[in-house]
Amino acid sequence: METKRTIIVNVLNEHGVLSRISGLFAGRGYNIESLTVAPLLDGNLSRISIVTKGDERVLEQILKQLHKLIPVLKVSEEEQISELESLLVKFNNGENMADLNAIFGAYNGKILEINDKNMIFMACDTPSRIESLLKAIKAYKPKDITRSGTLAIETN
Repeated sequence: METKRTIIVNVLNEHGVLSRISGLFAGRGYNIESLTVAPLLDGNLSRISIVTKGDERVLEQILKQLHKLIPVLKVSEEEQISELESLLVKFNNGENMADLNAIFGAYNGKILEINDKNMIFMACDTPSRIESLLKAIKAYKPKDITRSGTLAIETN
């Protein structure tokens, strides 16, 4: 049975690291559903958050292979992390702003910008709640949607 897993990988901040990690996934036919990368406070290290899907055997293999890569310093799994995802959505200015504002407010969101043509809303919530928000706004016919990918941090 396939499950979704979020993995946090702390690596040395050097060129080619992301290529090696994505190559590990591509070379074995594993899919990356979401990928975010940013340097840590110490500029020598970066954190990579990867969301992938697979059965238990595949997920175990991914973790083993990540541990073997030279620039990888630490690998954390889903049980030990908190996750958030950001979302930007553009609507025509003619849509019902009060309804949209109420919906986005329920998902830690707000109006980001309004101009003569468009309204742009943002939200930041857990990945499952972002999915629920997307279902809730479908009837309002969004013009464009951009998602950040999952941001993750260890909780312990």
